[in-house]
Amino acid sequence: MAASPSTARAINDRLALRLLQDEGPLTATQLKTLTGLSRPTVADLVERLRESGLVHVVGESGAERRGPNARLYGIVADRAHLAALDVRTRSVSVTVADLLGTTLAEASVPVGDGSGTGPAVEKAVTLLERTVKEAGADRLHTVAVGAPGLIDPATGELRDSSGLPAWHRRLVAVLQERLPAHVLVENETNLAAVAELREGAARDREDFVLLWLGQGVGAAVVLGGRLRRGASGGAGEIGFLPVPGTSGLPSATGCDGGFHELACAAAVETLAAAHGLAPSEALASGHGPFLDALARRLAVGAAAVVSVLDPGCVVLAGETGHQGGPALAARVEAELAALSPLRTDVRPTELGDAAVRRGALLLARDTAQDALFGPPATGL
Repeated sequence: MAASPSTARAINDRLALRLLQDEGPLTATQLKTLTGLSRPTVADLVERLRESGLVHVVGESGAERRGPNARLYGIVADRAHLAALDVRTRSVSVTVADLLGTTLAEASVPVGDGSGTGPAVEKAVTLLERTVKEAGADRLHTVAVGAPGLIDPATGELRDSSGLPAWHRRLVAVLQERLPAHVLVENETNLAAVAELREGAARDREDFVLLWLGQGVGAAVVLGGRLRRGASGGAGEIGFLPVPGTSGLPSATGCDGGFHELACAAAVETLAAAHGLAPSEALASGHGPFLDALARRLAVGAAAVVSVLDPGCVVLAGETGHQGGPALAARVEAELAALSPLRTDVRPTELGDAAVRRGALLLARDTAQDALFGPPATGL
């Protein structure tokens, strides 16, 4: 069936907005060329988007730089403001950006182990409010929070977990109560994978697994260019993976005995000390025996994932993946090749510590644009 006139207009408008997002300011002639639409149709959609406040004239293009055909149209970036929060066990980082995802202000604050739930939440909210003010934003349209833990696929909420600070869940609830904004929460490892897929180490891949190696250990699975969360939102809980070389087996309430025991930050520090290295310097030291030993550990967990999913690519992220860099990734790839017949490229993160916040910002931007531009049309 042919699309109705209103549906066709919505599809055309969305296509034009997507091009302006991806390509930057364009003239009506350039929009005509890129969309394949007729000149009158492009003129109509430009006028519609200007009247709706989504598009405005940002300059002129061409040798003479005058007349309607020379006008450059761009998205009104300050139509909406966004915030991305990276909530760690002992800190919170915030980025505030415009509708195009351009960073306007960012800040971080430590949250001590001794902070109670209420003070920790207030510290995080105060940081967000201050950063929004520094960005010159009146209000936020969408806020995306990246945090460790499981996200309930039915409710979109962060699940209660005895292993994580109580203030994490309370923070999300307080933001939803106080802000006239759409507040989203997503697992930090999943957000890092989104960022690496679209802007980082995996931007040339449709299938890959990101291993998050930090205080906690996790994985994110991307297949066919889409993040896969699993039936309960727990796809990638690799810290619970039973592996050889641990003190026992993990349980439903704790990942001690699982891959976490071999690969978490504390385990890496212990391994560094066994090689006579300072924990803060070990990963960047280039110390061959230490990196070889760590790579053997990481390859055990990676091999289990590769044997089931055959993603073709593994990205090492988190503090260990970032600091270990290409030297560690190359060693893990070699160890993995000895354990599995499935050819797998192992790469270090390209976005480093910024991966979670960048992924959160991409989520916030996509959500805000879907709300303001209209639902995405099939095939765009």
